[in-house]
Amino acid sequence: MRSLTGNFSTMRRPESLEKEITALSAEELSAFRKWFAEFDAAAWDAQLEADARAGKLDALADGALNDRKAGECSDL
Repeated sequence: MRSLTGNFSTMRRPESLEKEITALSAEELSAFRKWFAEFDAAAWDAQLEADARAGKLDALADGALNDRKAGECSDL
């Protein structure tokens, strides 16, 4: 099987990626899906952590805490 990370790191255009992905065998596509899901989840986690460190989520947290104090929340 081709190295997914090696092939994709040198490509620049989405059309090239699309062409490469559509040429994958079923087994390769399955491996790509697994890799991409893990990659995407890690990217999402990193962005969420960066946003939290930068204070971008503070207003949401404050709003939730205020709602809780006001009794406007219910237990799950």
